[in-house]
Amino acid sequence: MTGPFDFSGKSVLVTGGTSGIGAAVTAAFRDAGATVMATGAFQQELDALPPAAAQQARVLDVRDPAAIAEMFAELPALDILVNCAGIIRRGEEHDPEVFAQVVDINLNGTMRMCSAARFLLAASGQGAIVNLASMLSIFGGGLVPGYSASKGGIAQLTKSLAIAYAPDRIRVNAVAPGWIATPLTRALRQDDARSQAILARTPLGRWGQPEDITGPALFLCSPAASFITGTILNIDGGYSIV
Repeated sequence: MTGPFDFSGKSVLVTGGTSGIGAAVTAAFRDAGATVMATGAFQQELDALPPAAAQQARVLDVRDPAAIAEMFAELPALDILVNCAGIIRRGEEHDPEVFAQVVDINLNGTMRMCSAARFLLAASGQGAIVNLASMLSIFGGGLVPGYSASKGGIAQLTKSLAIAYAPDRIRVNAVAPGWIATPLTRALRQDDARSQAILARTPLGRWGQPEDITGPALFLCSPAASFITGTILNIDGGYSIV
């Protein structure tokens, strides 16, 4: 591959890279020539990967600062960080303990990773971070106050770190997916009434696929986006404009 989407020689780390959007992003960077390390929350996720992919994956709890520090100490270099690790607990997040758990993984975990990666990304001279925001960075969600709060926080964190990390030549952006067909939305897709309501509001008239996120993610990490930082890019089939 040649051109702005050739990532040959680049080192990429994708948290939550063993399933859903994270897995698609991991595969896309590998197809573009990068060396990619993917993390998953549980060993079972790694066990389900093809052998070649499993060799470039490791278990990581983004709530564990010691585990994060240990992983970064083992990395010789890093050019790109993509933060996809996250959870949602529909209907349970009004419990303050569940709320706190969701925020700790989705928002605090993203901050922990960005902070730990900063030195290596600065050393690359062209570092890039892509965070996983959401259309719920814009809207509220009555069943998911923790998830919505965490994704709203990620949008503001992205803008803030874009300012803070700019002197280190690290660009920080986020993608904000809409309704994407992943394990996190399986229950909604299986509910015909809810699924039809979602599709009726989506101008492009379909559920997004994890692969719909990969092109924008690669773009934001590429030389083609060298003057873009602090941007939250909606990828929602038009849902947020209706």
